[in-house]
Amino acid sequence: MSSVVFVIVCILSVYVSNIEASSSSVISTPFSVGSRSVLRSIERDRADKPDYAVELNATDFDVVLKETPATYAIVEFFAHWCPACRNYKPQYEKVAKLFNGADAVHPGIILMTRVDCALKINTNLCDKFSVGHYPMLLWGPPSKFVSGSWDPKQDKSEICSIDDGRTADRLLNWINKKINSSYALDDKKYENEHLHTNASDPGQIARAIYDVEEATSTAFDIILDHKMIKPETRASLVKFFQLLVVHHPSRRCRKGTAKILVDFHDVSANKESPIVGEQVALRNYQICGKDVPRGYWMFCRGSKNETRGFSCGLWVLLHSLSVRVDDGESHTAFTTICDFIHNFFICEECRQHFYDMCSSVSNPFKKARDFVLWLWDAHNKVNKRVMKEEASAETADPKFPKIIWPPRQLCPSCYRSKTSKDKDNTRIDWDHDEVYRFLIHYYGETLTTLYKDKELLTERKPDSMLSEDLIASSHAVVVPVGAALAIAVASCAFGALACYWRQQQKSRKPRKSWN
Repeated sequence: MSSVVFVIVCILSVYVSNIEASSSSVISTPFSVGSRSVLRSIERDRADKPDYAVELNATDFDVVLKETPATYAIVEFFAHWCPACRNYKPQYEKVAKLFNGADAVHPGIILMTRVDCALKINTNLCDKFSVGHYPMLLWGPPSKFVSGSWDPKQDKSEICSIDDGRTADRLLNWINKKINSSYALDDKKYENEHLHTNASDPGQIARAIYDVEEATSTAFDIILDHKMIKPETRASLVKFFQLLVVHHPSRRCRKGTAKILVDFHDVSANKESPIVGEQVALRNYQICGKDVPRGYWMFCRGSKNETRGFSCGLWVLLHSLSVRVDDGESHTAFTTICDFIHNFFICEECRQHFYDMCSSVSNPFKKARDFVLWLWDAHNKVNKRVMKEEASAETADPKFPKIIWPPRQLCPSCYRSKTSKDKDNTRIDWDHDEVYRFLIHYYGETLTTLYKDKELLTERKPDSMLSEDLIASSHAVVVPVGAALAIAVASCAFGALACYWRQQQKSRKPRKSWN
């Protein structure tokens, strides 16, 4: 009889252990930086649960908070047995819905998480953050939570307690005061290829810089993965890199591209097989730095994994380059971008359409304004074509259908009169001066000035991930302060490289010219 009881006790023990293990392991599948996003990876494993706040435990707490591109994080410490916590959860979820998940209205700004302190696996984690009551909410930069701690007696901690968040309204009001924002619980997603809700909020547009960085890194990876650097395409790639070094909106992409250009001669010094050796060597370079977000797509995130993402990010990159060039370099920038797409964009049909649009330009651009407006018009032509194709094949992103851009809601002054339709074509009487002003502001100043505003940083010094990435370019390459010796060496090397390439170009047979 005692042996039977012992067996039953053992079975119950295993059963209880399995229950606790499953409840404490919310994320069952490890995610990678290359996944669509941290949140989406988590959501796939919790598809049966509608929660927007990401429930973490001691095993994934540091990883998730380290990988998130969000500027801020909120951690709710609770206990699943606590009635007050259960009652508070719907309030917390209302706010989390604005910032977390595939349908977030304001993605990439605040990562809202929860930790169940009633689980033994989280005991030490909750102790590190001095959890003395439930629920307890802490606010701070995500990186400060990683391997961190909090003590209410600390005076200078970047982590602070949210003392007035008992309802969704009060919590959101606390957030708005903290970061000088104006979010509302009834904010809706504005479904447009390039724009999330609240277009007037620079925070929404400025975060496209992350996607521009990711698109740049993805394009570089594609070029290497598909071994697209050939003798006849090499000069085209170098010219594009030269354009990025001066005009890329992200400082760390300018810095990474400059490093590649400076070392380009050295990495191609393999005499037996220069192109193969070059592509192998280039894999050691990270064009936008090692900390660039990968797989998140905040501004360009589609409602499906296969929509938007890279193509949207690449368009934003091209527009951001176009508004940064001067009159004297406008046609060179045009030919550089046309050559790059022709040689390195792997979608054959899209590449051919872009080639045709470039070939239709009969006269060189003399003004930067002309180039900016040409690229904008080309993008709208692409949208018109893709709209029809997606409608026919039923492949459009239902939440982000292609539109003619910018919409009237975003730039009413861009429209001279009401739109008219002629058969299947929509005719718009554009005010091109207003469109140009809008594009300069939208892809220039607005895209990169958010992080210059110290008020929006709310006393937060940029973390390593943000310290280099969001400083706007104007017309110069920015180099880290204190690197005097490196600057001198790089300048000499870059000058030598320029001379080398001038000699190479003199002896190279000219390729087809876009004019």
